[in-house]
Amino acid sequence: MMLAHSFLLLLLPDAGWFSSGSGDLPNEETTFNQSFAEKTERVCSYSEVLGFLNLTKDNNLFIMSRPVKDHKKITNVFLEMVVYAILDVREIDQTFISYVWIYMEWDNDYISWNKEDFCGISSVAVPIEALWKPDLTIEEMTEKDKAPPSPLLKIHNEGKVEFRNNQVIISTCKMHAYKFPFDLQSCSLTFKSVLHNDEEMMIQADENSTHATLWSLEIIKTQFEWVFLNMFVSHKVADFYGSNQTTIIYTVNMKRRSMLYCFNFLVPIIFLMILDMASFLIPDDGGEKLSFKVTVLLAVTVMQLLLNEILPSSTDKIPLVVLFCIGIFGLMLLSLLETIFVIYLRNKDLTAQDSENNGDKNSDEQQNSEKPKAYLINGLKAVKKCCQPVCDKSSEENPCSAKEESTSQLMEMSFAVEKVSDELEDMKKTITLLGSKNDLKVGYWTRLSVKISKGFGTCYIVVASIFLLAIFCEWMS
Repeated sequence: MMLAHSFLLLLLPDAGWFSSGSGDLPNEETTFNQSFAEKTERVCSYSEVLGFLNLTKDNNLFIMSRPVKDHKKITNVFLEMVVYAILDVREIDQTFISYVWIYMEWDNDYISWNKEDFCGISSVAVPIEALWKPDLTIEEMTEKDKAPPSPLLKIHNEGKVEFRNNQVIISTCKMHAYKFPFDLQSCSLTFKSVLHNDEEMMIQADENSTHATLWSLEIIKTQFEWVFLNMFVSHKVADFYGSNQTTIIYTVNMKRRSMLYCFNFLVPIIFLMILDMASFLIPDDGGEKLSFKVTVLLAVTVMQLLLNEILPSSTDKIPLVVLFCIGIFGLMLLSLLETIFVIYLRNKDLTAQDSENNGDKNSDEQQNSEKPKAYLINGLKAVKKCCQPVCDKSSEENPCSAKEESTSQLMEMSFAVEKVSDELEDMKKTITLLGSKNDLKVGYWTRLSVKISKGFGTCYIVVASIFLLAIFCEWMS
């Protein structure tokens, strides 16, 4: 019994070891699973990251100077801009109003952490007042954006700081109105640092203009009366008080929508010019033609006043639309002067004819009154000659023969009367013909005015056609 008990005791340690060994495996797996679950189920907050970085609004260390641990290190700032909308282009003020999206990214040596220690948190959004921000400005900006900037920055665990902002930019832009309303405008937005040079801060940008253009075309919403064409990105190194400073230039190219200006301005002026050409068909005798031309000329003057409110006063070249209006106005003015001159010539000829007609009126009336008297006297003499033999013979001869002869003489007398009536009719036709000839008689100045009017009308149409052709070819070039 004792031996069996001792044998069992000898076996128990082995059995206990086996039991404990076989039980250790599940205990270790359970411990691993519990520790993994604790890690995966751990709750982390952004405050822990900020607390680790000691990033608070009261810590001025992050905003006082460039965020570098070595002052010789250059802060690289990456910049990108996209045009979201073209709000307005004011030619008279030469300003360009755009709505843009600006993206900036730079390094901060004091902002970094291991994301594995904070549940995989790789980025945190912080107020813009908590960190240093590059002092970038736009050279062409004339008015400060009234909209508040983006209130947050995003910091990343590898030390990158990201800033995104939407901004309405009112900038100056030199307008080239030479080909208005078929003009192309290029407005630039130049980004640079206010204080830092290239030895302290370097501005970099993606100079792939195609990418910037396609991105802007994809998101652009409003273009006002302009069509966005493309955007070029370039850089320029300028002298900054004895040191170099890099600037990034975004050049926005756009084209004006000219359809409205064509139908509201150019086409009406051309119609007025056609009306002026049609006025050559109006007779020059009365004053209707002169008043019509004056009315058309005043209409063109009103159109020029409207144009003066659109175009800028400070331009290098005289715009083609101004030359267009001045040319048409000059042609119409010459046409008006030609009409005045022609009317003057016609009135001069009429005055000469009136004085001549007044002098010849009495003599013509006297001659015209004497002619019928002479015809009448000749007719009466013929009648008397025919009647005299009848009276003489009737007293001498017998009554029968006198009666026959009187009948023949009466027939001769009737023939004489018919002859007198025919002569009077011929006299009437002669007087009428003479009067019509006097009425149809055209003076020298009238003939000259007709030649001048025809020649000027032909020259007017030819010169106007050549002028319009030259102007439109220059516009389309």
